[in-house]
Amino acid sequence: MRIEEIPASPKKPKITRVAAYARVSSDKDAAFHSLEAQTEYYQNYIAAHPNWELVAIYSDNGISGTTIHRPEFQHMLQDCREGKIDLVITKSVTRFARNTVILLETIRELKKLGVDCYFEKEDMHSISPDGELLLTLLAMYAEEEARSASENQKWRIQKLYDQGKPAGGHTFGYRLMGEKFEVVPEEAEIVKEIFRLYLSGMGYSKIARTLIEQHIPAYFGSTWSVASVRNILLNEKYAGDLLLQKTFSEDFRTKRKRKNTGELRKVYVRNSHEAIIDRQTFETVQQEIARRSARQREIMAHRNPNHDNSQKLFSGLIVCGCCGAAYVRKYTNIKNSDRPIWICGQYTKYEKSVCHSQQIPETILIEKVKEVLGLPEINQTIVQEHISRITVPEHNHLIYELKNGSSVDVFWKHQSRRLSWTDEMREAARQKTLKRYRKEEKS
Repeated sequence: MRIEEIPASPKKPKITRVAAYARVSSDKDAAFHSLEAQTEYYQNYIAAHPNWELVAIYSDNGISGTTIHRPEFQHMLQDCREGKIDLVITKSVTRFARNTVILLETIRELKKLGVDCYFEKEDMHSISPDGELLLTLLAMYAEEEARSASENQKWRIQKLYDQGKPAGGHTFGYRLMGEKFEVVPEEAEIVKEIFRLYLSGMGYSKIARTLIEQHIPAYFGSTWSVASVRNILLNEKYAGDLLLQKTFSEDFRTKRKRKNTGELRKVYVRNSHEAIIDRQTFETVQQEIARRSARQREIMAHRNPNHDNSQKLFSGLIVCGCCGAAYVRKYTNIKNSDRPIWICGQYTKYEKSVCHSQQIPETILIEKVKEVLGLPEINQTIVQEHISRITVPEHNHLIYELKNGSSVDVFWKHQSRRLSWTDEMREAARQKTLKRYRKEEKS
């Protein structure tokens, strides 16, 4: 008999890949819990555990915990989905999420991925048997806290409005110093130039391109666009007035702003601060905007009596697969043409420097919707009830995403331009050709 001793070989402890999540929601928070301080804290905390390995520290600054639209929070979730993280550490439930639904959905998804969440303040693990119940109760309390804070904030803002004072916000040409707008001279000159260019006959798009070509800076490093030029021309602040409560938040969770079209009161304060544009010039511009808008509506109505209904048929549904912008409705530049097209909004502003998408004839969109839905005719109600989005991933390719959860890929071809010509267009082309031949004969 031979006896051989086999030495013990204990398994190496498993390394736990750890990430930390921090959220700083206000300047007050930032003062006491800066990103640098939190980073150092978590580095030391994780280093104190021999079997832990730091993956990353994710931090969102100035973003509410009631929303899931937090870049670093989403980055962390994606890394969890890719199997890079075993454990997420965060200071408390309120730092992670103040929305009960967001918290539970996130915790449940991470649990399925085998990822645990540890909340330091509550000393609680999400994968513990009673973890979800306790987290639900804590999240409900945090959500109620957020709702109460939102109501208090609304009350404070309304008190400012009663005194004719702004509650915040940024306006190109001004800086809000305390409760008063003060003129920024360099930006004020740009505002004056925009008003001058508009009264000289330029439109929004041409003014935006002129400013870009002249390398004139926009607000906070953004790019000049039709919307930014239009907003400046319509803004009463430049005449020295102040319209309060133009927008409001519908839900304290999402904090999404909505235009106030009469749902809440507004407060108009005349001569609130120093004007950049004299009142007469400002009023002249408003009249000119109204005149051009009326003229445009008249042209559209003449081209297509059903313009307003057609305009709404695909409004907000078509998304560019190249840049992500929404498609807008335009008309081709052929004289007397009644052929609307849909084209990327970014392309109309900046052309191929930003986007390389193509225009789509409205007739194609309507024809393909009929095919997808199997209907002989469609209207706005049918489109809105059945289609959630139309994506344009590449040329001659459409993806119809239906509200039943399915999607349909559709391919199409451009119709020959000659086949789409009207009798008037053919006659105009014939006359143009004859005129050219006569010139050649004379020469």
